[in-house]
Amino acid sequence: MLFWSVMGASVGSALLPLINIEAILAVAVSQTPGHTWGLLVAATVGQMLGKILWYWGGMHLDRAPWVSRQLQKPKAKASLEKWHERAEGRPFFTAGLLFVSAATGFPPYAITAVLAGTLRVPFWVFLLTGTLGRGLRFWAVVAGATSIVDLF
Repeated sequence: MLFWSVMGASVGSALLPLINIEAILAVAVSQTPGHTWGLLVAATVGQMLGKILWYWGGMHLDRAPWVSRQLQKPKAKASLEKWHERAEGRPFFTAGLLFVSAATGFPPYAITAVLAGTLRVPFWVFLLTGTLGRGLRFWAVVAGATSIVDLF
């Protein structure tokens, strides 16, 4: 039951960044130390399920009339073109940025997920780098939470 609760909270956190999945995961792990790896997997998979929706939204962003009008403005058009030039033909830069964003939250992963969709980054690159980055991030949270629990 706790596995599914953490996964649900993780999906919610991916869609609404005001929900702090790191805090939820730390508390869950501290309360049930034997389920550490399962909770780590639940948080990672849940986050990626939510971020896939951001990615998909980025792919279809130009379909929204308001967004389409905004993207026609010179400043927005130049900014998007600049990111497109940075990403195109530089798969290691793009994958590295996605991984760092997923692992550290800087730049915010929700924003890079939308940008990845908008720039048509291959889905497998987005999924692999995001899963590895989020997994690493949550592993650090779990390691910290178990260390603190061991102190007491």
